[in-house]
Amino acid sequence: MASKVEICGINTSKLPVYKDAEMKQMIEKIKGGDQQTREKFIMGNLRLVLSVIQRFSNRGENPDDLFQVGCIGLIKALDNFDTSHDVKFSTYAVPMIIGELRRYLRDNNSIRVSRSLRDTAYRALSVRERLTTANQKEPSIMEIAAELSLPKEDVVLALDSIQEPVSLFEPVFHDDGDAIYIMDQVKDTKNTDARWIENLSLSEAMKKLTQREQKILTMRFFDGKTQMEVAEEIGISQAQVSRLEKNALKFMRKYV
Repeated sequence: MASKVEICGINTSKLPVYKDAEMKQMIEKIKGGDQQTREKFIMGNLRLVLSVIQRFSNRGENPDDLFQVGCIGLIKALDNFDTSHDVKFSTYAVPMIIGELRRYLRDNNSIRVSRSLRDTAYRALSVRERLTTANQKEPSIMEIAAELSLPKEDVVLALDSIQEPVSLFEPVFHDDGDAIYIMDQVKDTKNTDARWIENLSLSEAMKKLTQREQKILTMRFFDGKTQMEVAEEIGISQAQVSRLEKNALKFMRKYV
């Protein structure tokens, strides 16, 4: 039961699994118009669809809806697959399924994008699909831009504008240990080791000051008060506050 998955009323654990050689033979029959083999082939590759939609499981979409959309991508991949190229069907089908899912999510996206930018993105995706089908590999941005007679920057901007937002907690790798999430690969430019050591040094330097000096620096740089406000609260002149502040900062620079 551990490997049993039911989705859209289909128990995927009972689906047939075909080897590459078998699938090539089946595709040849399908190209000849064998509808029965076509149905068997699609059923035998539904696990591939299931494996792809798991990448989109954190989008809040109904899994059954994603599965059905993924099946459309699978069928398109079958209809456009060219057996003359030395490529596995799964290698060709996965990007097609992902593309169909992204198109579905994009069309249901709550983030609004300008009509002209969206049109450019759709044209770019259409060109990408056509070139992928023709060359059995995904084209570069430069190739897509050349087909559209547009600067590559415009194509990149259009495609980025329709990308679905990704959660920082989306896993990008998982083995027998803990999962690696996107947030683990985002560089933190603020909380670095050097910054941590610097803060520690400042804290130690503050402890070396007199209580009055500590209070003045705290009010000035943590509470955001002016020298006049500090002087009124402590009960000394602004000139004295200025002198004490400068001496304290001078000492801390040397200590750090």
